[in-house]
Amino acid sequence: MEFENGSGRGDGSRYLPISEHGLIGDLRTAALVGTNGTIDWYCPPRFDAPSVFASLLDAEKGGSFELAADVPARTRQFYFPDTNVLITRFYAADGVAEIQDFMPILDESREAARHRLIRRVICVRGNLPFGARIAPRFGYGAEAHTARAQAHEAIFESPSISLALTSTAPLECDGTDVWSHFKLLEGESVVFALDQISDDVRPRACPHSEAEEQFQATVKFWSHWLGQSRYRGRWREMVHRSALALKLLTYVPSGAIVAAPTTSLPEQVGGERNWDYRYVWVRDAAFCVYAMLRLGFTSEAEAFMGFLSEQGIGKGTGPTGPLQIMYGIDGRRDLPESELAHLEGHLGSAPVRVGNAATKQLQLDVYGALIDSVYLYDKWGQPISSDHWDEVGAVVDWLCDHWDQPDEGIWETRGGRKNYVYSRLMCWVAIERAIRMANRRGLPADLPRWRQNRDAIYRQIMREGWSAERGAFVQGLGDDVLDASVLMMPMAKFISPTDPKWLATLDALTTDLVSDSLVYRYDPEASPDGLRGSEGTFSICSFWYVEALTRAGRLEEARLAFEKMLTYANHLGLYAEEIGRTGEQLGNFPQAFTHLSLISAAFNLDRALG
Repeated sequence: MEFENGSGRGDGSRYLPISEHGLIGDLRTAALVGTNGTIDWYCPPRFDAPSVFASLLDAEKGGSFELAADVPARTRQFYFPDTNVLITRFYAADGVAEIQDFMPILDESREAARHRLIRRVICVRGNLPFGARIAPRFGYGAEAHTARAQAHEAIFESPSISLALTSTAPLECDGTDVWSHFKLLEGESVVFALDQISDDVRPRACPHSEAEEQFQATVKFWSHWLGQSRYRGRWREMVHRSALALKLLTYVPSGAIVAAPTTSLPEQVGGERNWDYRYVWVRDAAFCVYAMLRLGFTSEAEAFMGFLSEQGIGKGTGPTGPLQIMYGIDGRRDLPESELAHLEGHLGSAPVRVGNAATKQLQLDVYGALIDSVYLYDKWGQPISSDHWDEVGAVVDWLCDHWDQPDEGIWETRGGRKNYVYSRLMCWVAIERAIRMANRRGLPADLPRWRQNRDAIYRQIMREGWSAERGAFVQGLGDDVLDASVLMMPMAKFISPTDPKWLATLDALTTDLVSDSLVYRYDPEASPDGLRGSEGTFSICSFWYVEALTRAGRLEEARLAFEKMLTYANHLGLYAEEIGRTGEQLGNFPQAFTHLSLISAAFNLDRALG
């Protein structure tokens, strides 16, 4: 897959669109590389660390690593096949060159001292002049720093961290930023390597031979990992790219999976719906386990189960129960939210936020996602341990006492708690899956109590979650507002996908919330969510819609909707959280939730088509 644009350096545009980026990473952090060759988002040494390159959020103050042809050039960007090694090619009048961007992965162990980002420029035809400008801005652009350079090495120092840049081309420095200008003839290359340094990790050059060795090792790592996939269906390229993206969002030291590697990319340009997604949402990660298991990646599912166990899930309860909705990638429970007023935000979309206050919300649906993932892992991965079963039992026992209360819901609204149908649905899922596990393996459980609560939830949804006036299942008990989250009802096996009530709901959602296969979550005017402005369509809902059509037997509609959704991916097959009115990517990018729902929709549509 490739993308062509005419926007090289100096095109006058301060912000590349969200979609014009690729992602690289080392299973600890990640960086976004624009189609113009600029790294404009990077947070070493881990996903939730303060940024050193954040020009995606402030073109002037955020910092960046520019690297591009010094003459007008067209660019194309693609991934080296079956890997997360990103290649950006420059086509100019006198030659063709490419940047190979990657982060070496030495192993998947919990500890790795050196975190390195390598940029290798190779002239493949003719000759081409290049320019580089390395301008880090530490602490989200708020920390002062100094820079010093000597020949082929530069050191950037700030109060919090220090970086070393080595290059096979000469470097110049003004005390803050570093430059390099060089001309490449056909077959020649230049290597830049950026390391976080400390007393234990000193600057180290990256000569051409080492860059080639690291390139080959990184390609081998990703190719070997993807080779474990069992998917052989119609949409192999898109499914595998989604799997590779999900793997990039994994924090290996803990087994956590972040919702996205970015913060505050806007759901509405110029609006306030800007959130920090560099944390572990139990819901997102649990659904991710489902997608990984479907493809045959059991070790990722096992690692996430280990993360949950280490957090002491089921061992004691707080104000939201035995489980928070999200955690830090190291299991931190406190993620205080603050605004970075000195950053203008992407395309002026303020505020820029770090941390997330939603961590204190009550979202009962996460229990369903959690127990469903445990159930699937127990079924398709490895039978869970007796300790894990004790934790499951504690969660379900708590849920039996607390499911019948209002919460903030899956969409994390800030307009107050409601009795959401989706929350009730996933409470039903949690108890129902636990009952299945107990029955299949003969595990100890208070089955009469669990069944009583499971059935009570079912009856409440059927009685109060159905609106005779709308002829559909609705957002909240007793209301008549439509919500795309109910698309999960047949997927969760709560209702038959051909039940007349469900088919009526599907038709109602199609009429009110679907636009050219794209699905809105809900109508903010009909259901105020405590925030100003509007938003785009939610891509996970669009893939849920495909799956609902599939399960209802409407395969031609499902396939067309799926193929349409694929046209909204960026040039690399990546998706942000939302799609705007003219097809632009909105929200944090790339988003795990979207890619895991793509995998699920492709898997089930493939199976239905035969």
